[in-house]
Amino acid sequence: MLDKRKFYIDGQWVDSKVPQDRDVINPATEKAIAVISMGNGDDVNAAVAAANRAFKTYSRSSIDERLGLLEKLLQIYKRRYDEMAETISLELGAPITMSREQQADVGVGHLQGFIDALRHAKEREVLPNGDIVLREPIGVCGLITPWNWPINQIALKVVPALATGCTCILKPSEFTPLNAMLYAEMIDEAGFPAGVFNLVNGDGINCGSALSKHRDIDMMSFTGSTRAGIAVSKDAADTVKRVTLELGGKSPNIVFEDADLEDRVAGSVAECFNNSGQSCDAPTRLLVQRSVYNNAIEIAHRAGMGASVGDPMKEGPHIGPLVSDVQYGRVQTLINAAIDEGAKLIVGGPGRPDGMTEGYFVRPTIFVDVNNSMRIAREEVFGPVLAIIPFDTEEEAIEIANDTAYGLAAYVQTSDPTRAERVAARLRAGMVHINGAPHRYGSPFGGYKQSGNGREGGKFGLEDFQEVKTVHRPDAA
Repeated sequence: MLDKRKFYIDGQWVDSKVPQDRDVINPATEKAIAVISMGNGDDVNAAVAAANRAFKTYSRSSIDERLGLLEKLLQIYKRRYDEMAETISLELGAPITMSREQQADVGVGHLQGFIDALRHAKEREVLPNGDIVLREPIGVCGLITPWNWPINQIALKVVPALATGCTCILKPSEFTPLNAMLYAEMIDEAGFPAGVFNLVNGDGINCGSALSKHRDIDMMSFTGSTRAGIAVSKDAADTVKRVTLELGGKSPNIVFEDADLEDRVAGSVAECFNNSGQSCDAPTRLLVQRSVYNNAIEIAHRAGMGASVGDPMKEGPHIGPLVSDVQYGRVQTLINAAIDEGAKLIVGGPGRPDGMTEGYFVRPTIFVDVNNSMRIAREEVFGPVLAIIPFDTEEEAIEIANDTAYGLAAYVQTSDPTRAERVAARLRAGMVHINGAPHRYGSPFGGYKQSGNGREGGKFGLEDFQEVKTVHRPDAA
């Protein structure tokens, strides 16, 4: 078992002030693969003090200096790419093929996207009225990242902080800390100055809250549940620090009768099941026009029955386990609630897949004849569970789609480009995917309503970590 008890503070790997051990569990075997220390307020204080000292000089570094460091980080990441993919598979349970093609790839794609954005960034511009506008690093940043797409969120927070001249303290999820510690090794090797990047492991109640409340932290960036995001906002309120949030979702996926049903329904099932359904922007509500509803159900049934579950360390397109016993229990609760409320089960259901006696594996599950008042249509399941809802008209589809507390992503399937853009314009979501179009590196990622605020990725992600200063000159006119 790996000993990963140290934190990365002020350019050194150091012991926790008050060591408290926690095992990191392989969700496929339910066995411990590493032990970490859980941080507390004293550890956070040490990391914040280091970041504050480093900010005095790093904030004055040039774009070219920061670009050089980021390009070194990119080279190191590419060299250790397979190591990152294997680490994520072990602690998250993402199948190794998926981990190589998606989970680890985001570390390259987002980093390159920020490098490209920084090359075109302007830290000084003159307005038409003659005043000067400066974009400056906001300061010391507390970054809290989730377990479901760990490097994705680490890259979307750490990289723009470093790119803009900020310093930071990262608290990764205690369920998947090993990839974050590997990333810290890469940052250290790239030569970032001591104190610019710091890492403290811990839970949200102790370590995360200490960050959010800290008077010497200027900004909090959080990704996770809406419930936890509210807690971060409340903790940060007393010091009026900037808070950016990327939270939950219950994304609608509207399939019109003129869509390529075979391709788009099967593709939608696969996208819902991707990463074992543990994606905040997963298209978990499939809204299908009633004229093609029965055909769509047949296609979804075939796709669902064809989805397999297996060992994440074996190659292939199968689905892995959920991250933890807690998450397994939550998904089982919502599957059973759907059955109790009258949703019709056509694929999967409660319990583990046949033949599996260990690991947090669930059965890929599809419900039909769902209405939007059911828990399965309103609550974020975070498992491979799809709810199919019929609609009659375009207006009704939009109404159902928007009838949610969330607004992260939405999906539209139609052969009519005019309709696609018309519907997309009316959906209350931060991102709309048309006919399977992917999210591309460098584009803004974020949502409306209880899915959060702020945007991550590319130039928009850089701006979240900057303050705007206006300089009024006497000779501006």
